[in-house]
Order: sequence, then structure tokens, then C-alpha cells
Amino acid sequence: MASGWASDDAVNQQIESTIADAIENARRQLKQGAQSADFCIECGDPIPKARKLALPGVQYCLNCQQELDKKSAKAAILYNRRGSKDS
Repeated sequence: MASGWASDDAVNQQIESTIADAIENARRQLKQGAQSADFCIECGDPIPKARKLALPGVQYCLNCQQELDKKSAKAAILYNRRGSKDS
């Protein structure tokens, strides 16, 4: 139930907006048309051909990418970007 000036579906709108922003951010980080590395730039392990085909421009092996994702998730600050008084 909404209160104040917020609409009844304000929470859902905020969640959908956060998800849309995260997807857009991920798409911006993809290197479109870039050459995939043959070896991980972090650990030097070979990058499987299937991974290079699935993610053009990939620079990290799966293990290193997962570690980078964990670090960036910890660094992400979650806050109400829309400035709702209910946050």
C-alpha cells in the first residue's frame, strides 16, 4: 500500500527501474566487436572457445570473471535513486 504521494505500484516501479539500470550498465560494459583474448588477462589460463563465442570481446576466464563480479557487487552501493521519501 502506498502512502503520501507514491502510487500503489511505486515499489514495483522502483524495482523494475533498478533492474533495467543494471541491465543497461552490463550492456555498456560489453566490448562490442572487440577481439576476445585467447588467454585470461588476470591468470593466464586459456579461455575456452565456447566462452569466446558466447561473449565476444571476453578478456577473463570464467573463474576470474566470477571473482571480479563478486568484488564489483560488494562495491555497489544500493540506494534509492528516485529520491522516494519512503526509502
